[in-house]
Amino acid sequence: MDNPVYWIITICGYLLTLLLIPRLLLQEKPPVATVAWAFLIVAAPYAGAVLFLIFGINRVERRLTRKTEARVVIGQLLPELTRYQLLPGESLDPQQQRLVRLARRLSSTDPTVENKISLLNDTNKTLGLIEQAIRAAEHSLHLEYYIWQPDRTGTRVRDLLIEKARAGVKVRFLYDGIGSMLLGRKFLQPMIAAGIDVAMFLPGTSFRERWSLNLRSHRKIVIVDGRIGFTGGMNIGDEYLGRNPQLGFWRDTHLKLEGPVVLQLQQVFAEDWFYATGERLTGPAQFPAPRVTGDCIAQVVSSGPLDEFNSFHALFFAAIAEAEQRVLLATSYFVPTEPILTALTTAALRGVKIRLLLSGRGAYRWMLHAGRSYYDVLLESGVEIYEYQKGLLHSKTLTVDGNWSVVGTANFDVRSLKLNFEVGVICYGAEMAQQLESDFERDVQQADHITLPSWRRRSLSQRLLENSIKLFSPVL
Repeated sequence: MDNPVYWIITICGYLLTLLLIPRLLLQEKPPVATVAWAFLIVAAPYAGAVLFLIFGINRVERRLTRKTEARVVIGQLLPELTRYQLLPGESLDPQQQRLVRLARRLSSTDPTVENKISLLNDTNKTLGLIEQAIRAAEHSLHLEYYIWQPDRTGTRVRDLLIEKARAGVKVRFLYDGIGSMLLGRKFLQPMIAAGIDVAMFLPGTSFRERWSLNLRSHRKIVIVDGRIGFTGGMNIGDEYLGRNPQLGFWRDTHLKLEGPVVLQLQQVFAEDWFYATGERLTGPAQFPAPRVTGDCIAQVVSSGPLDEFNSFHALFFAAIAEAEQRVLLATSYFVPTEPILTALTTAALRGVKIRLLLSGRGAYRWMLHAGRSYYDVLLESGVEIYEYQKGLLHSKTLTVDGNWSVVGTANFDVRSLKLNFEVGVICYGAEMAQQLESDFERDVQQADHITLPSWRRRSLSQRLLENSIKLFSPVL
């Protein structure tokens, strides 16, 4: 072809590939992710380069010092929780003790006693309880969200925060710059005018940080007066109340926390707030003496791409590997890493009853197809798979042997396990696990049971689609 423009574009494409491949190889990515990115860059130099620059580079490392400083500074100035910490071996069986040691190493938190934790499985009731707690706030409100929509629901809760700020309550609002990108000046200005401190988690203010689309705070946190906390899967917006006709009924799981575990959740917020703003939240008003309210043993675990270990990845792997009787997992996005896949199949092969409740529909169809590409090996090993059909499943829960459970923001995909900033609550004991198991059994009645014979009968085109998308699962 004699067209000089063609040759210029081609040569530039190859030069771009030669520049990006070494950059890719210098990153500490799993080999499968490296190969996936390399394939994309070579196959589509320009599109692949843009995608890699946006999603493939962990630019949050540029602010590693600030995040590390946040954890050290906040951690050193927090009130002592020794009185509420669980003594080694106290009230726990050997399996739970092993998981405690791991969680303590991963998160630098200890299980706390005398907590009251309420399981919330109806999004409308959940939002009602959050609004009720906000109305009762006396001195402080801290909120951190991945998605906050500027729709009817988001505006109503915003106006409630404005009302409390004008009444003298100190309100701090931290939102993710990508998940909540629709929050423009028109929505935020009334909050700022009322005295609410508003901050964006990521991306930051610099041009380079505004390319950090791949690193997100997926956390959902509300803390009222340092005494009541909420966390789980639900964001703020009309769709989370089932008001989006395309998504339909929204099935989510959230927790209401009371007791010393709230201070651990407050620490997560304080670290994120310091990271985003530089302000230290360490006073007694932020961390009041806990009120004894219940008998639940609980521990907050957080994770992010700056951690030495991928906390939720390690925790989920170990919990499944520790299982002796049964594992019940509900998640909205299921694209397992190879270690997680091995843990699930190995546990099933040694006789543990593994049951997965996954979403049968979703806002991102490619995620569903990527997850389904793993069904064959799971079903062959004896794992039970159910796809929720009543609406959109957005819960993120895991129970093991009916006496250990975790509820939080992390899905079972690469993004949640290795890229996002996530948070969850571990509950040690049968009460919470049994409530989650009851919810699981009820949800299964609204799901399709995927069996191996029926799954093998799917069309060739469907298999090709699933396995094609699977190639990119490490970078989804």
